This record gives sequence, C-alpha cells and structure tokens, in this order.
Amino acid sequence: MTLLTLTPIGVRGQQSATWQPSAGHVQVPVWPGTPPNARPAAGAESVVVTGSDHLVAGKPWTYIQNVTRPTYTVYAPKGRNTGAAVVVFPGGGYQILAIDLEGTEVCDWITSNGITCVLLKYRVPRGGPSWQRECKCRINPKPQPALQDAQRTMGLLRLHAAEYHIDPHKLGVLGFSAGGHLVAAISNEYRRRAYAPIDSADKLSARPDFAVAVYPGHLWVEGNASPIAFNPDLHPTRDTPPTFLVQAQTDSVDNVNQSLAYYVALKNAGVPTELHLYYDGGHAFGLRRTKDPITEWPRLVERWLGAIGVISR
Repeated sequence: MTLLTLTPIGVRGQQSATWQPSAGHVQVPVWPGTPPNARPAAGAESVVVTGSDHLVAGKPWTYIQNVTRPTYTVYAPKGRNTGAAVVVFPGGGYQILAIDLEGTEVCDWITSNGITCVLLKYRVPRGGPSWQRECKCRINPKPQPALQDAQRTMGLLRLHAAEYHIDPHKLGVLGFSAGGHLVAAISNEYRRRAYAPIDSADKLSARPDFAVAVYPGHLWVEGNASPIAFNPDLHPTRDTPPTFLVQAQTDSVDNVNQSLAYYVALKNAGVPTELHLYYDGGHAFGLRRTKDPITEWPRLVERWLGAIGVISR
C-alpha cells in the first residue's frame, strides 16, 4: 500500500498540540495504565492541518501523528436513539489518523441517523519498529497495538452499554483505508484477546455485529498469481459479521483488488456481504461530496443497515 495520499509528509500545514474533541465530548482512555506493546513514537502527539496542495473536495483536512495513548470519544445520536452504535477507525496507513475527514465528519453523519458514534484514536506511533518484524506476519502490516485498542474498546462499550444508551448487540465498526484493514482484523480476530485480559471488560465479546470497510487496504496480496489473493493472516468464517465494502477502480493507493479479495473470502465463508465498486472516485474522499457518484456511499450504508435490521427501514 502506498501511503503518500493519506500521509502528507512535508506538507506545509499548521501544527498544534494534542487533538481534542469538540465541546461537550470527552476522550476516554482505552487502557487504565500503560498499554500493552507500548512503543515510543518519533515525537509528541500533535495535530496537523494540511496545506492548500492537499485538499479534499476543496477543503484541507486534519490528521494526528505519533499517537501512543489511545482514547475513544462517544458522540450521542441526534434525535431518536436507535440503540445502534458504530466504532469509527480513521485511516492513515497506520502512521497517522485522518481525524476529521475520516473521523469527526463521519460521526456527524452517523449520529444524524440516530446511531451512537464512537471515534477511536488508536495507536499509530510512527517511527517505531517495523510491524513486519514485530508480528512475523506474511503481509505487511498487521499492527497488533491497533487491534488491541480496537478489541479493548469493544469490550468497554459493551460493559458500559447502559451508560452510553446503546444496544450491545448492535455494535458495529466502520473504517477507512488502513482503518478498513482494522475493520477486517477485528471482524476475524475477536475470539481471543491480543493482550493479557485486565478486567471484566475483557471478558465481553469483541466481535462487531456488523462491519463497513471503505477503500480498505492490506487485504490483497499484491504480486500473487491470483488477482484476488487474500491476506493469509486473516481467516473469515461463517461467524464473521455481515460486511459492507465500497471502493473505486481508480483508487491509486489501495488497489480495488483489496475489496475484491475480501469479498471473495467472505463469500466463500458464507458471510452476508454487500460490495459496491465504482469506476471513478480515487482514494481518501471520506464523506465529502464531489462530482463522483461514489460519494453517495453513505446512503447505500443507511439502506444496508436497514436491510440487516440494525436500524428501522
């Protein structure tokens, strides 16, 4: 996976201190102390606003770098509460997090549909050791800390479901690019915690009840004789949650074969899966509307959530 589209290294942008959510929202630490597999980052966590040469739909976007202390932020639904909740994984090649383009803007859409949105600021300690060496996985990357953060968050949300006014049986995940890979990882690696259990939250299921991956990465084995060779580190079964996939053929960062390979693997495992492929649209468009039809994808997700019974049709 090429990273430059989502990681504007050297972009002349504005940099500021640690990211904070909008007023009225609080970041909740994922871990009570030092996270497992803790690694130093190249520097302190900071927020960068891209310059005029990295616009999406004519606007700059914001990313976080050097995240070593993961948090989640709960955004309550607007209007009627359906009880459903979605954990959002922003993309960024497991090096940065596109926190507004693929985070807060997504939560605005999700909450407008009566669904609780949980924005996960997972670990991306750029400059740390190679994920490949650390996990000895066959396709790079398989970032164990990010998966640990996601699993722990799912348990915490189910533990505090009453407090957050969510149905623990309607808890899904949605991710972009590398976050789309994290969607696939937790959808297939939920039976056993990737860390030593800490408390009662880790006794609860980490399995998502549904999953959405938008222009996902790290799912196709590039260079394999088969154009749909799937990541051998992930193993879909019939218990993998229902999944929605969307991607463009003109995606120059994550080849459209990423979604194709995952779709075939899910189909072969008997998993209810919906796949939407578009010719144009590129990569990293988030929810920002453009002339490309692919930017209508949120409406398709809304209908799909109704079809699988997560929200009323």
